[in-house]
Amino acid sequence: MTEELILKLGQETIKTTAMIAGPMLGGALVIGLIISVLQAITQINEATLTFIPKMAIVALVVVLAAPWMLDVMSQFTTELLQNIAHYVRE
Repeated sequence: MTEELILKLGQETIKTTAMIAGPMLGGALVIGLIISVLQAITQINEATLTFIPKMAIVALVVVLAAPWMLDVMSQFTTELLQNIAHYVRE
């Protein structure tokens, strides 16, 4: 395996991971920001007020985006396995 090929595989892996984790992290970020603003306005500092909505949003995003996430992961895995002979030869 050449260094260029290893870097390409690493970049594709990181890109795929970011695509899959992005919606969950984005949802948690937005809901956390909204809850933090509400806590600042009402001056209620309770840790569970941020934790529970974040978990609910992440669970909702996982349920809604699961088919897309599985498709992205299966495409990446299929491409990786189809080209494994090429990767080993280099």
